[in-house]
Amino acid sequence: MHEEMQRVAQVREPVERAKAASTLIGDYQGRLIELSRVRREAIEEAAASGMTQSEIATRLGVSRGRIGQLAAQGPPPERAFFGTDLMTISLGGKYEAGKAEDENRSEVVVREDLQNFDRLRKLLATLKLDANYEVIPPSGMVNLNRDNHVVVCGPRLSPIIAQVLEGDDYLRFEKDRAWHLVDLKTEQRFRSPLDEDGTAGDFGYLARLPRLDGRGTFLYAAGIHAIGANGVVHFLENNLPELYKEVRTRRFSTLISCRYDPKTLEVLESKRVTPLYRHEG
Repeated sequence: MHEEMQRVAQVREPVERAKAASTLIGDYQGRLIELSRVRREAIEEAAASGMTQSEIATRLGVSRGRIGQLAAQGPPPERAFFGTDLMTISLGGKYEAGKAEDENRSEVVVREDLQNFDRLRKLLATLKLDANYEVIPPSGMVNLNRDNHVVVCGPRLSPIIAQVLEGDDYLRFEKDRAWHLVDLKTEQRFRSPLDEDGTAGDFGYLARLPRLDGRGTFLYAAGIHAIGANGVVHFLENNLPELYKEVRTRRFSTLISCRYDPKTLEVLESKRVTPLYRHEG
């Protein structure tokens, strides 16, 4: 840390020195937020193991009242489920409908996915994380080799995503007369109510999957239909603390069912319909 500050202080041009200092301040602030999260989680774990606040305070060399303050400071532990810095949410893009191939066609995102970004952004804000989004081009090419990344894009729109999903030994997207999801362990097939009888419901896939470079993971959500991903986001909004306690930042996959208001597309209910399949033993 001292070397970093020395390097900034030695920048000769004043404006460039100020820019370098601002960048380093932002980096340190991000580290402080994450460290406060780690401390809060550690105190909660110690309390859950049976230690009293007085015992924890003695071990840390602070007052009992200070322990109560520390336990309330910083973002909640489940922040780590997403990341530690600015989040990028990649949304699947399609070409604008109704135009010939030789025309200039814009890349568009369906309304449901824009709603997903808005709700994820609000959820992340409660965890002291900021977010922006990018549109995956219709070619489906997306850079998966980065930290703090969430992908909301079905395998139909991205061959790279489809390739990664092939590595899940538990759950799979498949297609016969219609796209559906399959639990490979129980051989149960989950077909969208939209395709079966037009009922306002769907299934979504939620997972933490490996990056192509093998140096990390990314979060992934997709539905049989676009609304299925909304069900996944609804599930995260209502179950994140419990989900984090189960899987932490390890790789997993599971399926989520949802039902929604067909007029507003507002998800009314979401629930897990398969086990939390752990990919790391």
